[in-house]
Amino acid sequence: MINIFYSPLEQFQVIYIFGFNLGSLDNYTSFLINYDFSITTATVVIFALLYLIYVESFLLLKSKSEGLFVIPTKAQAAFELFYLFILSLVVDNIKGKEAIRFFPLIFTIFVYIAALGLIGLLPYGFTVTAHIVSVLAISLTCFIGMNIILFNKHGLKAFSMFVPEGTPFLLALLLVPVEFILYLFRPLSLTIRLFCNMLAGHVLLKILAAFFFYILTFPGVFMIVSILPLIVILLIFVLELAVCLIQAFVFSLLISMYINDVLNLH
Repeated sequence: MINIFYSPLEQFQVIYIFGFNLGSLDNYTSFLINYDFSITTATVVIFALLYLIYVESFLLLKSKSEGLFVIPTKAQAAFELFYLFILSLVVDNIKGKEAIRFFPLIFTIFVYIAALGLIGLLPYGFTVTAHIVSVLAISLTCFIGMNIILFNKHGLKAFSMFVPEGTPFLLALLLVPVEFILYLFRPLSLTIRLFCNMLAGHVLLKILAAFFFYILTFPGVFMIVSILPLIVILLIFVLELAVCLIQAFVFSLLISMYINDVLNLH
């Protein structure tokens, strides 16, 4: 019998395609610094996604025959509902007139994370968001950008966000370090939440799929017995589709709330 129980983590392996390295010698430490410009499966997925979402969408909207209509088509109506959904997410969680400025950012984050998760569910797809480094890069980029906005707008007054309003001085001595640590852990919490959900769901699908094909290898298995695991896999697959969209929504929601804290200092 052929062994089909490969490691469920094998699907997350980054496969090298081609590339090159550039090395330079540090004059101060005499260490060789290596710059890796390799093209991997993760790189292909990200660039393909960027092309499909941005380039094709731009060309579609610029096309005279396929552009937006005053009386929307079904596809356009669905897109407008999605657009209004993200807009309401931004307006409800970022208070003030500056909220609309951050709509393109939140819209891009939602589409980017949701699309990466959905690509990972395709046959032979690669789940970029199941790699903690990839998700951490998104979280840290947003976190650094928010801190730049924070100090650019409020200056030294920005540190007041670590002191809840009306807190007594002695209690503030305890709360300020706690609030500061929680603030620093924001990008890490965003990363772990998305990474763990994507990893766990895809591993579960892999295990159930292997179990399903293992059952089919037994001779004389009744049809009803072989169909039941397939139904379970389909249900888990639908659940994973929902998880991808929910995690994109939660990530975008938290980023909106953090931006609101930065703009309005609680």
